[in-house]
Amino acid sequence: MNCILNRRLSRSLSLAALLLAAPFAHATDIVKHVVRTNIAGIDVILYPTSLKDVVTVVGSLPAGDALAVSSSANGNPAADNVALATLTAVMLDKGTTTKDKFAIANALDHVGAQLSLGADSQTLNIQARSLKADLPLVLNILADELRRPAFTAEEFAKVKIELSGNLKQRAESTEYRADEAFSRAIFPAGHPNRGTSLEDWHSAIDHATLDQVKQFHRRIYGPSHMVLVLVGDLDIPKIQAELKKDFAGWTGGVTYAQSPKAAVAAAPVELKVSMPGKTSVTVLAGQSTGLRYHDSDSLPLRMGVAILGRGFTSRLMGTVRDKEGLTYHITAAVADDTFDDGDWNINASFAPTLLAKGLASTQRELQKWWQDGVTAEELKARKTDLIGSFQVSLATSGGIAATMLRTVQRGLPLSWIDEYPQSVDAITLAQVNGAIKRYVDPQKLIIIKAGSVDAQAGPHS
Repeated sequence: MNCILNRRLSRSLSLAALLLAAPFAHATDIVKHVVRTNIAGIDVILYPTSLKDVVTVVGSLPAGDALAVSSSANGNPAADNVALATLTAVMLDKGTTTKDKFAIANALDHVGAQLSLGADSQTLNIQARSLKADLPLVLNILADELRRPAFTAEEFAKVKIELSGNLKQRAESTEYRADEAFSRAIFPAGHPNRGTSLEDWHSAIDHATLDQVKQFHRRIYGPSHMVLVLVGDLDIPKIQAELKKDFAGWTGGVTYAQSPKAAVAAAPVELKVSMPGKTSVTVLAGQSTGLRYHDSDSLPLRMGVAILGRGFTSRLMGTVRDKEGLTYHITAAVADDTFDDGDWNINASFAPTLLAKGLASTQRELQKWWQDGVTAEELKARKTDLIGSFQVSLATSGGIAATMLRTVQRGLPLSWIDEYPQSVDAITLAQVNGAIKRYVDPQKLIIIKAGSVDAQAGPHS
């Protein structure tokens, strides 16, 4: 469930300290150390490091919200209920046909291991960490949960109550309400990035049945298009043998949901989500881009948007926050383009009394950025920042594993990781300013305000 469920299991402080302190190869050394094989239909990526005794696991398979809706389910019959993906994912660790949930929890806790599963718009996400000696246990439990969930009526009833309560909490978040409205305003029906309204979520959860969840699991889950990345102190032959044993005979699975591309709005739109009594107003402004991450214009556009609103040296922070004091938080980013065409957006928070001034200042800086473009000095500084941030992200096993998984999900070769610094450095000023002009139109913004604002909607002047 997009932005609804946050299922992170705690791990020992000693394990965290080991991961943070781990030395790793520079980005240009990564690919030559990767061992990539297909095991039982799963794309398995193994990357051994000098970190002793600890292994990080991340992975995914197509089993997200978009696949629970028949119009997006690749021609397969489906119970048209967006909640099925999340309900299925949450039920996975509530017991299997071989172990109840207490036995699973006790086994993981006894060795200080972590394993969590959760659904988003396109994927079931897998996260695990353990000591090297305990990795076979973790992989066995992972396979058991994916392949043989118990799906008991008692646990299903509890999960529905839990998710409904989570929804009620989210309903009070200006950030969540703004994001929901923004995605629904810029992405068409059937698009995986289009959010589901709170009312529809409640209805979907209420009407979902355990039989539908079981059917969803049988239809969607399987090794096809599943990716598993393991980083750390790896006994590669042993891991490969364990995966072959644990996943032998598992079949099925589907590809990712296909979607209609989002069109840029023909006219500006302003929507207000009234939440009386809130001390701040969350503002989301932006547009669809029609781009996926692997498209040639994606990186230049990201560079330009980063100059506008990423970090304390960005234009928006330097002016709207530091110079004019109108907000504590304002950023700009390109988002949601891993599997589908995404969007660019400005995200800000204003006190209700400063909302008008804050928006005016933001739109002024946006127009200037769009009209005049970025400078050579800004581009040079931002290249250094992006390359440095990328290399820092590879300083832990978790960072490397996540980067490898995202790279594969984006349809890119793993060599992209090594080539990223050179790719960034090669971007020209003309490419950045050209992308800004092609994919941004300040005169056709979608603007969402969520918080202490009047409940009305319509075009803004």
